[in-house]
Amino acid sequence: MQPTTIQTAPSLSTAPVRPKLAIALGDPAGIGAEVVLKALSDPAVAQCCEPTIIGNRSLLQQTHQVLSQAIAQSSPAAPLVDLAQLSIQDVPLEEALMAQIALGKESAASGEASFRFLEVAIAQTLAGESLGVVTAPISKAAWKLAGHVYPGQTELLAERSKTQRYGMLFVARSPHTGWTLRTLLATTHIPLRQVADALTPNLLTRKLELLLDCLQQDFGLQQPRIAIAGLNPHSGEQGQLGHEEQDWMRSWMQEMRDRFPQAVLEGLVPPDTLWVRPGQAWYGGNTSLAHDAYLALYHDQGLIPVKLMAFDRAVNTTIGLPFVRTSPDHGTAFDIASKGIANATSMKSAISLAAELVKQRFVA
Repeated sequence: MQPTTIQTAPSLSTAPVRPKLAIALGDPAGIGAEVVLKALSDPAVAQCCEPTIIGNRSLLQQTHQVLSQAIAQSSPAAPLVDLAQLSIQDVPLEEALMAQIALGKESAASGEASFRFLEVAIAQTLAGESLGVVTAPISKAAWKLAGHVYPGQTELLAERSKTQRYGMLFVARSPHTGWTLRTLLATTHIPLRQVADALTPNLLTRKLELLLDCLQQDFGLQQPRIAIAGLNPHSGEQGQLGHEEQDWMRSWMQEMRDRFPQAVLEGLVPPDTLWVRPGQAWYGGNTSLAHDAYLALYHDQGLIPVKLMAFDRAVNTTIGLPFVRTSPDHGTAFDIASKGIANATSMKSAISLAAELVKQRFVA
């Protein structure tokens, strides 16, 4: 299989040592600004890229002041980065809108602000001013209150970049073994009762092709090993526990093996045993038995094990876009906003991974 051609900045021939990244602050009432500031306070993270924060400067300054006071009381040895040291793209907001935004309080105003931040980040990246976008968490409910009805940031990124073929890949590196977990979802934010109807040979083929392209282009894996989950318990057990595997999924698997001989495709793996090898590889077992990537068929089938193993360090990566996009795999956490206790590990991983993927993708 030939990799899908992905549009890049016309003038780019090699990846810089410190690639330029746009970091959208997400919902200003949540922990987005906190985890971004904490992540960029880590010299190793700040030095891996040239970050530009996309958000409202005044709100960022207010959050910085609140967090500096909170952190000074709990960990005076770990101050936040000085805002004067950061590149900040100010996104102006009307005074009436600003007045309605408060830390810890979800609102239409905070949803509107986060939507505008992401719009600017996307536009600048499409214009070649950065090579990737890192997004802090947003609230889908706040977006809806503001009149922006999208399942999430992924769909807006795809719409604005005119991308028809994209997916949500979750990536995490084990702190115990260094092994990398990669999980792609075939379906994402749909009700469970709709999953079986949404799964078709065409959909799974598109997702597998996308995964293969990503593994080659962004991770340098030319002959990947991929495990593909079954849908039903015991992968249907010969039709006794569900018929999708018998009706079309097994014949589809054989077709994919014939079509992509360069890849080792294992499946349909019963969902309850799919995660045994990655769990062992993550916590200290034999990493050679684990696969390079896992294709899960629906949201919880893939994300329950990912969050169990890597809740504080998993990264959501949108693949198929003409630029790199990553985000931490957690939400806005309105309940702890302004308290200075948010864990920035996932944001650090998101920024570091974005820099790594840019270097891998744009090497001449």
